[in-house]
Amino acid sequence: MNKSTDIDAKLAAITTEVQTLAQSCQNDSLALLALLRCLEALHKEIREGFFQESLPDSRHGFHTLLKDIESQGGWPYIERMKLQSLLNNWFSEDNPEIVSTSVKAQNTDTSISE
Repeated sequence: MNKSTDIDAKLAAITTEVQTLAQSCQNDSLALLALLRCLEALHKEIREGFFQESLPDSRHGFHTLLKDIESQGGWPYIERMKLQSLLNNWFSEDNPEIVSTSVKAQNTDTSISE
């Protein structure tokens, strides 16, 4: 098994494990938030440690890295849900009093940003 195939297989196993964990926490927002925080922390640890330490020291190596980033989908990024999106998802027809209060607050308080 070559190095590329080996990492692909390991990443597939990790992906399956994370998806299984997320499914088992499906209705537990606190557990899912903990999972997202863990993934974000891992992303930061890998980016700031292992990845930066592994950057190529030659122009050719750097060019190869940039070509891979460009051809394989860009820079990895973990997007955070904006507070407004979180609130919009939470509000429903079951909570009309909360929606009404929120709309009033949005109209009077413009200092809160996403």
